[in-house]
Amino acid sequence: MERMRRASGGQLVYTELRRRILDLELEPGQRLYEPELAAELQVSRTPLREALRLLLAEDLLDQLPTGGMVVRPLSTEDIEELYGVRAALEGVMAAEAARRVTDAEAARLGDLVERNARHVGDAEDAMRAGHEFHLAIAAVARHGWAGRLHEQVDGHMSRYRAFTNQSQERRSAALAEHRAILAAIVGRDPESARARAEEHVLAARDVALEAIGGRLDAR
Repeated sequence: MERMRRASGGQLVYTELRRRILDLELEPGQRLYEPELAAELQVSRTPLREALRLLLAEDLLDQLPTGGMVVRPLSTEDIEELYGVRAALEGVMAAEAARRVTDAEAARLGDLVERNARHVGDAEDAMRAGHEFHLAIAAVARHGWAGRLHEQVDGHMSRYRAFTNQSQERRSAALAEHRAILAAIVGRDPESARARAEEHVLAARDVALEAIGGRLDAR
């Protein structure tokens, strides 16, 4: 891998492995073998170990008692915690967005929801459009701490997001929830925006719990 050969340290290795974990290319529970990874990425063991330490600190890997590492398994406990934190953060940012939104920003948010509507029939495109809408709300909110924490949580949630977006019924419901959030923000109603945003995230949590619970039960 050419870009890995050009890496001067562990950061590019970390970025690539993190992407693979979040995109489920490295499967939950999969054991990682340093010699194989080093050969595949064409890097020495030193930057690889640096990257693995970063991923371990980020809770994307688990340390085995024997000393090896595995990709952190999917779990209902993680879903409960991640979505609970995200619901609070999304609520804060939606409320702040309702207080701060300009007419131009309101128009931009409206365009993003309409883009979501155009792609609601396709799981991947709808997920991408919906995610962009949430990121735009974070930008409008201009809340430094909430935005930084949201960015950190959002990365971990990438592993679960695809499971919440598979059915047409859920995608249509999510679109309706986005419209309700938009209406509250454009209407400059912070408390309604907070409530609609929290409800939206918790609805996604329930879908994720059902999907992941079924997957774990099937093992």
